[in-house]
Amino acid sequence: MDFTFTEEQQAAAEAARGVFTGVAPDTVPSPSLVAGAVADDFDRALWAKLAEADLLSLLLDTRYGGAGLDAIALCLVLRESARKLARVPLLESSAAAAAVQAFGSAESRSALLPGAARGELVLTVAAHGRTGHDPAELAVSARQDGDGWLLDGVQTAVPWAHNADFVLLPARTAADRTLLAVVPREHEGVVLAEQVSTSGERLGELCLDSVRVAARDVMDADGAWEWLRDLLTTGTCALALGLGEQVLAMTGEYAGKREQFGHPIATFQAVAVQAADRYIDLRAMEATLWQAAWRIASGAPGALPASGDVAVAKIWASEGVRRVVQTAQHLHGGFGADVEYPLHRYHAWAKHLELSLGPAAAHEEALGDLLAAHPLG
Repeated sequence: MDFTFTEEQQAAAEAARGVFTGVAPDTVPSPSLVAGAVADDFDRALWAKLAEADLLSLLLDTRYGGAGLDAIALCLVLRESARKLARVPLLESSAAAAAVQAFGSAESRSALLPGAARGELVLTVAAHGRTGHDPAELAVSARQDGDGWLLDGVQTAVPWAHNADFVLLPARTAADRTLLAVVPREHEGVVLAEQVSTSGERLGELCLDSVRVAARDVMDADGAWEWLRDLLTTGTCALALGLGEQVLAMTGEYAGKREQFGHPIATFQAVAVQAADRYIDLRAMEATLWQAAWRIASGAPGALPASGDVAVAKIWASEGVRRVVQTAQHLHGGFGADVEYPLHRYHAWAKHLELSLGPAAAHEEALGDLLAAHPLG
């Protein structure tokens, strides 16, 4: 792979830095600290700025008002957003729009994509776990009914479900195929219940009772769900990287100022070794992220399918972001638990990302299955 970013990708990252400059890190208290602390909505003002900077349409073609860029550009922007814990559905809306563009009908593309590019329509994806091994991930069934489809089931932990206009929902058919259905948030047969994440985000439990979806709003192409899941997962790895980099920078700044025995703790060998270990984690997270993003963006052939590179990126991201925030809390001491200091919010977000990515053991098992099916050499 080529680690060199194109001028367009670098321009997207630079534009993102400009938008996120001055944005204060998310301050919604964790529910475990403040009872009833739940974020009602995402940052609409920031969303408007992202739309103005054309950062909501990175993956869309110019005919829909997009920039025609790729997964690498999106990950660069997500990395910047995570450094500020930006409370916007950038990943979910961008990924859903990209899936509609790649696999949706002409009617769905014309109805959804121009509005999504301008930030006027918000899309999300009902993809619980994002691991590919969680049975709740495909908890909705689909059956054909005339010229449409009927959906039944309960999908939990849907991000931004209470704020999005449309939900892109994976569902299993009787033939054991996965399709993607575009479902309006307010639709006959859809009941939305509230759930709360570890970071205080308001999630949704989507209950569907014979929800009818027109054929034009269903994507049943082979590999559509797997492609979307890989894009979502890789974007989540980008969020983990950006968050981890910011946390390590905060830790370095604190360790350089905090004194013990008349010296900054950063000069102590034990502290330096822990910080170095976390730096190595971040570099491994970065290398595996760009490998996965490059495979998705380029479609380049490899010894394994792109899902193999995504699995490696997930292993490093889920384990690495946990180690980074744990070390940060340890080196900050009691100060790290102060709710007036933003580190506790980074910790809560990191835990949410870790749980979203799933355990490394599951990804190692998936990687082992891929290696068995595609022997190297």
